[in-house]
Amino acid sequence: MLKPLGDRIVLRVKKEEEKNIGGIVLASSAQEKPQVAEVVAVGVGSRTLNGDLVEPSVKVGDKVFFEKFAGTEVKVDDELLLIVREAEILAIVE
Repeated sequence: MLKPLGDRIVLRVKKEEEKNIGGIVLASSAQEKPQVAEVVAVGVGSRTLNGDLVEPSVKVGDKVFFEKFAGTEVKVDDELLLIVREAEILAIVE
């Protein structure tokens, strides 16, 4: 598994089913990217100018909304994951 550094967070993006418009199946590249994901791993947090550690607001297992074009996609063990900064996470789904 990945261990994110600093304020980075690893997300498992929720897969959406193939969209069908009028009998035409859209290619995955033509579909809008999902914005809901589950937190898989969390870094230690960011540091202030004084060197104090600010812990992340999310924890493993949280469901979150993230910015549309956020992060970097990586493939680990045939699973597609997304590494984002904490600032790219918009909200926790409760």
